[in-house]
Amino acid sequence: MKTFSAKAQEIDRKWHVIDAEGKVLGQVAVAAARLLRGKHKAIFTPHVDTGDFVVIINAEKVVLTGKKEQQKQYVRHSGYVGGKKVDTVAELRASKPERIVEMAVKGMIPHNRLGRQIFSKLKVYAGNEHPHEAQSPAEYTVA
Repeated sequence: MKTFSAKAQEIDRKWHVIDAEGKVLGQVAVAAARLLRGKHKAIFTPHVDTGDFVVIINAEKVVLTGKKEQQKQYVRHSGYVGGKKVDTVAELRASKPERIVEMAVKGMIPHNRLGRQIFSKLKVYAGNEHPHEAQSPAEYTVA
């Protein structure tokens, strides 16, 4: 018996659209990460990018449970002395609402070269419109 290993050139990639309006952030991120990684396919191979493309719309209308809207903090540092920047979810939603969903999904995929390649297949939009109609994406419902 031989172990099956998927090859990058043999993978059939599909497009999925996830509507995040009224959905919990973690549930949307888990569904997107699963599709991006390819874990829903029988040919899943951990060291090969077997996933599909994912388009997330209405990112500005995603819901966070509890008091996370005011209490959750996103911290980054410029590298300079005193260069620490802290944003809450409410501040980030006002300026760049796509970033909330992107960071949630990015934390759920591998943190290496493969993860960066997988993450490039994620497209997040704040509103209801997206420019990927030509790829005829299938609607994916989050439970």
